[in-house]
Amino acid sequence: MKNFLTLLGLRGRLAAMAIVFGALAIVAGDPYTGAHASVDTRQLALDVFEEKDHTSTEQLAGWIIEGRNDFRLLDVRTEQEYAAYHIPGAELVTIAGLAEYPLRRNEKIVLYSEEGIHAAQAWFLLRAKEFSGTTILRGGLEGWKATILFPRLPDGAGAEEKAAFERKKLVSAFFGGSASVGGTASATPSVEMPKLAMPVPKSPAAQQSGAKKKKEGC
Repeated sequence: MKNFLTLLGLRGRLAAMAIVFGALAIVAGDPYTGAHASVDTRQLALDVFEEKDHTSTEQLAGWIIEGRNDFRLLDVRTEQEYAAYHIPGAELVTIAGLAEYPLRRNEKIVLYSEEGIHAAQAWFLLRAKEFSGTTILRGGLEGWKATILFPRLPDGAGAEEKAAFERKKLVSAFFGGSASVGGTASATPSVEMPKLAMPVPKSPAAQQSGAKKKKEGC
């Protein structure tokens, strides 16, 4: 079974877990109320394969930079991991604590854990409770580090990649990270995580524009 799940890849594993958790919800009952729940496992699996269950790291970073307050960001890792570093604005809640956590069914909810599996488990539980606006952060915290905090421009990058990297550098700086050039894009450096003090939300484009105006006025 373990080898089979490894071969499936992350999306395949999440889809398989959707079916397993759905079956458990029907047999064991709703973990929130103790009543039996009816779960559409086929729809859950489709949502996973079509990635309707995900929010990208870039999208989340944009929401935070814009100062949006129309979503809830939930960190389902341990208290120690949360204290060491968490995405700005994230609320700490354990999977077991979801039952009593004050959430509304019409809210937009983004869940994340280290790499995504624990967040996926929390997603299944919330979907069983009909929290239809719940998504998982693609790649989890590791994905956040690689794409937002420490983006890397690989050797031999083309003109389009270089242009996109300039914006990534601004986003990285906003969150206290650092962009780098050279090596492989998937490599995440082993560096100290940024402090959580955040600047006043302002779009990277506005920052770049402001800097240019200041220079022209000198």
